[in-house]
Amino acid sequence: MSEFVNPFSGMTPDRKLTREELIRAIRLNVAAEHEAIHLYMAHADATDHPLAKQVLTDIANEEREHVGEFMRLLEILTGDEDWWLAEGRKEVEELAAQVGLEKLTDQEDEK
Repeated sequence: MSEFVNPFSGMTPDRKLTREELIRAIRLNVAAEHEAIHLYMAHADATDHPLAKQVLTDIANEEREHVGEFMRLLEILTGDEDWWLAEGRKEVEELAAQVGLEKLTDQEDEK
């Protein structure tokens, strides 16, 4: 996760990224945001300190917003990302129907 020990991690290339390189870089950013969400929520789950739990959860939710921003940027850059995401959603809907799952989210149970 952390690149602090790599002296080159913050260096920019001597040229601008191509469109494809930028798309790959944004995909890595999405992965990093998901990793941060996992880390912050694990820390929140591992403590009973109410303020720490609240702050960590809030920060994790901010990272979720970042994922949305990066995903929208990918839709713009690729021109077809939203189509692929919609296809994936449809596949899950079809599989859910096959197993008789009427409720596709557990969010109501967690609130």
